[in-house]
Amino acid sequence: MLFLVRMDVRIPHDLPLEQVNEIKLREKAYSQELQRDGRWQSIWRVVGEYANYSVFNVASNDELHDLLQGLPLFPYMDIDVTPLARHPSAIS
Repeated sequence: MLFLVRMDVRIPHDLPLEQVNEIKLREKAYSQELQRDGRWQSIWRVVGEYANYSVFNVASNDELHDLLQGLPLFPYMDIDVTPLARHPSAIS
């Protein structure tokens, strides 16, 4: 199942910089692991925002929920999920 996911990150300004940097390092490692195993198929930065659009390929809604909840930045995110279906005019 394919999902388009928008993630907007809102880290509190009073969070210590050392803690922010540690969370970002864990976030990068976790997201790259999911990209390598094929479940996080692509990630695109939103220009001018601390946000991204990503495409996930997972077996179920529950799997996606668990993956997103596992993101170290999850407590600081607003997330919108859109299920995707193949378009009948698509050639690939």
